[in-house]
Amino acid sequence: MNNIYLEKLEYYKILKILSGFCKTDLGKNTALSLLPSSNQETVKYSLTQTSEALSLINRFGISPISELPDITVYLKMLDSAGLIGISGVLDLAKVLEQARDLKNYFYNDDVNLKDFSTIESYFSMLYSNSSIIERVHKCIIDKNSIADNASKTLNSIRKKKQKLEQDIKEKLNSFIHSSGHSKYIQEAIVTIRNDRYVVPVKEEYRSMIKGFVHDISSSGSTVFIEPISIFEMNNEINNLSIDESIEIEKILQELSALFIPYAGELQVDYETIGRLDFIFAKALYSKSINGITPTVETTKRIDLINARHPLIDSKSVVPISVDLGNTYSTLLITGPNTGGKTVSLKTVGLLTCMACSGINIPADNGSSIYVFDGVYADIGDNQSIENSLSTFSSHMLNIINILENITTNSLVLIDELGSGTDPLEGANLAISILEYIKSIGSLAISTTHYQELKKYALVTEGFENASVEFDTESLMPTYKLLIGIPGKSNAFEISKKLGLPQVIIDRASSLLSNQDVDFEQVLKSIYDDKVKIEQEKKEIEKNLNQVTLLRKQLERDNSDLQMQERELINNAKVQARNILMQAKDDASEIISNMKEISETSENIAELNNLRNKLNNKIKSQTILSNDDAKVSINSISPEEVKINLPVFVTTLNQYGIIVSNLSKSNEVQVQIGSMKTNINIKYLEKSKKHNVSTVNNSSSYTKISKSRTVSPEINIIGLNVDEAIPLVDKFLDDCYLAKLQTVRIVHGKGTGKLRSGIHSYIKKHPHVKSYRIGTFGEGEMGVTVVELQYFMK
Repeated sequence: MNNIYLEKLEYYKILKILSGFCKTDLGKNTALSLLPSSNQETVKYSLTQTSEALSLINRFGISPISELPDITVYLKMLDSAGLIGISGVLDLAKVLEQARDLKNYFYNDDVNLKDFSTIESYFSMLYSNSSIIERVHKCIIDKNSIADNASKTLNSIRKKKQKLEQDIKEKLNSFIHSSGHSKYIQEAIVTIRNDRYVVPVKEEYRSMIKGFVHDISSSGSTVFIEPISIFEMNNEINNLSIDESIEIEKILQELSALFIPYAGELQVDYETIGRLDFIFAKALYSKSINGITPTVETTKRIDLINARHPLIDSKSVVPISVDLGNTYSTLLITGPNTGGKTVSLKTVGLLTCMACSGINIPADNGSSIYVFDGVYADIGDNQSIENSLSTFSSHMLNIINILENITTNSLVLIDELGSGTDPLEGANLAISILEYIKSIGSLAISTTHYQELKKYALVTEGFENASVEFDTESLMPTYKLLIGIPGKSNAFEISKKLGLPQVIIDRASSLLSNQDVDFEQVLKSIYDDKVKIEQEKKEIEKNLNQVTLLRKQLERDNSDLQMQERELINNAKVQARNILMQAKDDASEIISNMKEISETSENIAELNNLRNKLNNKIKSQTILSNDDAKVSINSISPEEVKINLPVFVTTLNQYGIIVSNLSKSNEVQVQIGSMKTNINIKYLEKSKKHNVSTVNNSSSYTKISKSRTVSPEINIIGLNVDEAIPLVDKFLDDCYLAKLQTVRIVHGKGTGKLRSGIHSYIKKHPHVKSYRIGTFGEGEMGVTVVELQYFMK
């Protein structure tokens, strides 16, 4: 793409901002040299990289990339097995460290590699070597210091040197404080000149001290003399310093040799870190502009929703929406000067170039772009005095160049088409140019003031009018782009507001032709209607949002009511079951008492009383059960009724045998254990059991039935502790009745408050024997596994 057009769209300003998010020189250079691609797959791949990097930042924070030194020179030295200095060794080790930190950042248990397939290839290329890093940091303190324990020899040399320096200082201190020499000393200190220990002597006494003069002060009043008594000791220190330098060189040679086998990996690391730095910079820039990853259209179309110019302050920028290439291929934007026409033009072009460079754009989700083979722009005044070019001529030269290069897959942006010359000729020329662009198949957006172009767009297929809104009350533009209506002239309104005499305005109005007046009135009508429609649209959207919120609230309330309903039904069933169990216990007690009473004449009355009491109990229980029961869809038919037929009584959850014929009220007498009761056949099902026990243990059936229906797991994610405890309590009761040994409470990880509250409750629950956090595969911290306890009767 031509740099001239990118410059007009202020594309390079974006790159400069982007480079500011880079940490490495390689990343900065990559950002500053970035150009839009015309290959659709390349654009998709690059945008995906940005999207994945942004996802990583949102989940794990900013990547551990920091400023990285240029290691190119050191890599060349490694190729020739040369010695690398302390700084070079540290720089090479830093590359390995960053590679290690980046791999640790990316490769963790919370990353699904399938979600980061494009960026993962870069992380997989990184190489690190912990042993080399540890060795370097053990030997080197900083860019100026080698550690004493870098080698045994170096440690020994430095100890000897340190001991010798201490001896010299002690000897010189004794010398300068002695009664025989103190009067010759300028200042009672020991100092160093030319790497040798000396003492400052007054110039007039220099002959009194035997030794070597190494320096004289700038005033000439002090001479620095090395006493003859420490001459040999200074020589020995210098010899040790030479040995120290030789040993340091050996250590650096050894450290340099560590990197030689990995010169290729270091080169790849350096380039890969720079590339990752650039990719993460795009993600950070996207966060700064609240950008989104646009969809890449396969058909030639741009759909920008609430797009914002990235170089305008986000607090003041006015979003625009443009759908170009769908129902029209050429858009004409009209409106007053400084109204935002050029900004709208630049926004479309700049965002398209950004997206084709793999940079997220400041727009709403759902926005899409097309990968053009070129974006051509004629924006601004290129008037040249040197070349004797007028505004019109410079614009026309640009347009000629554009027309010579555009294809069917190009985007053309022209500001003030046809301006700078005779209005009539300029308008006709503009129409002709736009027709030519449309005939080639390019998409185009142009700004204009010409009324002829507004009329042309109204009646020509493939063309669409748009305008920037202007508030005539405040005489200020709103910068809103209105698609579908041409901008109306505001010259008279503005002039009137500014104080131009009405007589002049009336005279100007009278000079307009009837056709012009009529067209202006049509435009005003269209404009006013459009503004009204936009206001109504916003009000409808506002009301729709409120309706949506109310609907969601009603759905939540309905869901809560259904839950409460199910809970009430379940509680009622539990109460009914308890009543049934109590009634059966009472019946069993009465029958037992009846058996104990001998059937003598004096006991007949007592037996009848007990029998009546039993019948009343059975009758009341039957009514209760029948009221709560549901008619079975598998109930027996009247033709199937016969004595000794095994049946299942749905109202009592019991098995029995028919012991009577069908009555007129469709009832039969059923014997359940030692008890007989009348049951409507709609509550009877054929039993697969052929040998029904005369004594049926109802509690055992309840447990069997419960074990068939109770789930060993409850999910309470999303509830608070007060809401969850009653559900957990009922769940544990049901599981206890079902004789389940181990159950699971799914509470999720979250903040841990729900888990702690549940643990505090079940710790004291009578059914709970023990509990623990789930292991790997069981849900880990999000699940509590509970073991129930049962006491032998």
